[in-house]
Amino acid sequence: MAFDLFAGAALRRGALGIAAAAALIMLGCAVQPRVPTTARTSFATQTSRAYHGRFAVQYNDQNGVQRNAYGNFDWQETGDTVTLQLRNPLGQTMAIVTSSPSLATLELPNRQPVNADNVSELMQDTLGFALPVEGLRYWLQPSAAPSSRAQTTLDPEANNGRPKEIKQDGWTIDYLAYADAPAADVKRVNLSRNEPPLDIKLVLDQ
Repeated sequence: MAFDLFAGAALRRGALGIAAAAALIMLGCAVQPRVPTTARTSFATQTSRAYHGRFAVQYNDQNGVQRNAYGNFDWQETGDTVTLQLRNPLGQTMAIVTSSPSLATLELPNRQPVNADNVSELMQDTLGFALPVEGLRYWLQPSAAPSSRAQTTLDPEANNGRPKEIKQDGWTIDYLAYADAPAADVKRVNLSRNEPPLDIKLVLDQ
């Protein structure tokens, strides 16, 4: 999936397919990273983050049919709460997801909001399958989540210990590009798993 094909390909996709896939993608949220104490402290005290970017997803729907979805996203993180707005390439809001430790809410166009105790349950009940909600929020930092073992490969071309790849919970997270020094922000990252198959490409513009 190439990001330069977004505009042409996306206009031919069904809006519901985009909303469903997109709502699943982006919401990996909610664990603390297993990193050194100083980094962990810095992460905990930074209570507000915002990302804007693009996504491309390849996934299998509930019937086993392969689907593709493209779009844009806005991610607002305040403390332990993440609000994610998903839009199609025309700028129309397709879904809004709010995640906190005690409640998750999914809003789709022309439907009543759906609530659950956590994002994973909400996605499973509403869309039929779920993503690792405890991952993406911290993989974007970038670091591994602390709730399970992870295999981290550092970038040999960098001297700041940033990861090149993380393998965790059946996912492979490949970091393709970072911001130019002195910044260390993730710019492009691919996530993939084999079972059930799912491929996610993210470009972070800010």
